[in-house]
Amino acid sequence: MSDLTELHDDLRKGVQQLCARYPNEYWRELDKEDAYPTAFVKAMTSAGYLGALIPEEYGGAGVGVTEASIILEEVHRSGGNAAACHAQMYIMGTLLRHGSAEQKSFYLPKIASGELRLQAFGVTEPDAGTDTTSIRTTAVRDGDEYVVNGQKIWTSRAEHSDLMLLLARTTARDQVEKRTQGLSVFLIDLKSAVGHGATIDPIETMLNHQTTQVFFDQLRIPADSLIGEEGMGFRYILDGMNAERILIAAECVGDGYWFTDRATTYASEREVFGRPIGQNQGVQFPIAQAYIHVRAADLMRYEAARLFDAGEPCGAEANMAKLLAADASWEAANATLQTYGGFGFAREYDVERKFRETRLYQIAPISTNLVLSYVGQHILGMPRSF
Repeated sequence: MSDLTELHDDLRKGVQQLCARYPNEYWRELDKEDAYPTAFVKAMTSAGYLGALIPEEYGGAGVGVTEASIILEEVHRSGGNAAACHAQMYIMGTLLRHGSAEQKSFYLPKIASGELRLQAFGVTEPDAGTDTTSIRTTAVRDGDEYVVNGQKIWTSRAEHSDLMLLLARTTARDQVEKRTQGLSVFLIDLKSAVGHGATIDPIETMLNHQTTQVFFDQLRIPADSLIGEEGMGFRYILDGMNAERILIAAECVGDGYWFTDRATTYASEREVFGRPIGQNQGVQFPIAQAYIHVRAADLMRYEAARLFDAGEPCGAEANMAKLLAADASWEAANATLQTYGGFGFAREYDVERKFRETRLYQIAPISTNLVLSYVGQHILGMPRSF
């Protein structure tokens, strides 16, 4: 057994043991109350899992995206939801790669220890959507401060985060040569901002994702909140998107395995007309087909993660991994719900909860159609489709 294989096995066992303390009943109750998984996040932080991608010199584990993806996969495979975990993992990357030495030495150890939470990512806006370069939130320099005005939407966990990574326009779009220019990234102290120019408004949704919209009205932030160079924010954000897609793919893989495990067990045990329903090809084959697709997506996830950790281009693989995994988990969810029949709609079986949760990743953080357009244009060389 290689050292890497042993590390991965140990990671899986460790996360499995931790997740066993937070069984389906825990997640079911949180879903019912639309509550944040505070105890789970604290446990994951204490175990060092949320600091997986933070270098050891800053108090983190210093492992790669491959290992981080294994952690998130196991959370979902156990029946849990790692949304609060993946956010901190990939958002932190912008600070790590582009922050100053002072910013990294101040924030990263506190993020690794759990003293500070960085789980809010302010990018999407109501009128811009995926067209990030069309955002209207502005940050105008005023002496040793920036003044922020605008609105962000689908900013998940802002109510439970100490910090927010914010993308804002610092140079008007009509004053730059390329629309990707003039955007900047800021690390905002949310706790001090709320009530002093920032307002967080929760959005009720079909799943427990703790999402919000955030309004900025003359919010003043220190000039040293800027990450990296002014006007380079779009490139900084793009740097983190491959990691995000790989981590989301891993969560979908975990969901896919959870669904196929549940469906297989239920189909083998549930008897109708004197025999297990899994003996019928109409029940058995969709589960088998979903499992095959989950396994294939799993392989693409590992390939994308391998390239990312090696510092090689991985945009195609990261996007394809996300699409394949999201499709596979959704297919597995449908097969499982169909297998359970009416019982699949009962909360006590958890199928309907996981069904709602995995459906999100057909849309977020990037829709399947945009992945297809990326592959069509940038990989296959076809004309831009929008």
